Amino acid sequence: MASVKDLKKDINYVLGDIIEAVYLNEIAAGGKPTEKSQAIIDEAITTFDDLVKEVNAKNVENKKEHFRKINKKLEESASQLVEKLNAL
Repeated sequence: MASVKDLKKDINYVLGDIIEAVYLNEIAAGGKPTEKSQAIIDEAITTFDDLVKEVNAKNVENKKEHFRKINKKLEESASQLVEKLNAL
């Protein structure tokens, strides 16, 4: 892991891209948001908040392992969100 700054950027970019993809999907499907698309956006925002909160935690003994776990959670969450997006 390069740095905390890079991890925060990764979280922002990945989840931001997923939200953008949801909006593009809405536009392609008629331009109106649906409950399912809004739920994906809400879940992405909640995931973002949770991951950033974990990154900013100060009482961590093994920082390298802690950040590795956060990165893994990001990958898993992003995969789940993309699967939900593809199901729309």
